[in-house]
Amino acid sequence: MDLDFDVVDLPETDHPEEGDRVPDFERPLVNEEYWEDVSLSELTDEQPVVLVFHPMDGAFPATYVWNEIRDRGWLDRDNCEVVGLSISSPYEHADLLDSRGVDARLYSDPGNGVAEQFDIVNDLDGMAGIEEPRPAVFALDEERVVQYAWVASQWPEFPDYDEVGEVIEEL
Repeated sequence: MDLDFDVVDLPETDHPEEGDRVPDFERPLVNEEYWEDVSLSELTDEQPVVLVFHPMDGAFPATYVWNEIRDRGWLDRDNCEVVGLSISSPYEHADLLDSRGVDARLYSDPGNGVAEQFDIVNDLDGMAGIEEPRPAVFALDEERVVQYAWVASQWPEFPDYDEVGEVIEEL
């Protein structure tokens, strides 16, 4: 297959695995209309959370990921909340949600500190000093304990959406 981009192998990480408790954090949580600072623990106190780390808004992987999530009906589930996180600003998140017709909330983390805590930083090739989270999915219970973890080992790489859908059914 002739791709218009290179597939890049990413280095090994020590990211959270099933059974690990992930660190708490507080960042702006954005929907189409507004944002407010919300901690991850505030979300998990209410129900399980599927935390989706994605590339910056406007990059094709982010668009593809959120189209898949929307089209698979993950956002319509009552048993968990699917929440995104990237380095994009609240304004960029609001635009992504509006343009894709996605009814979700996305954390804004321009400094990429959460990806550092999760050990899933991706240094962008050819962009000195610019990094973002590598694509990753963590299904968390009400105690922030990982029930499922997937982290990209290449860029670009996408999760097994069927597998994640099965995990969501079981939360």
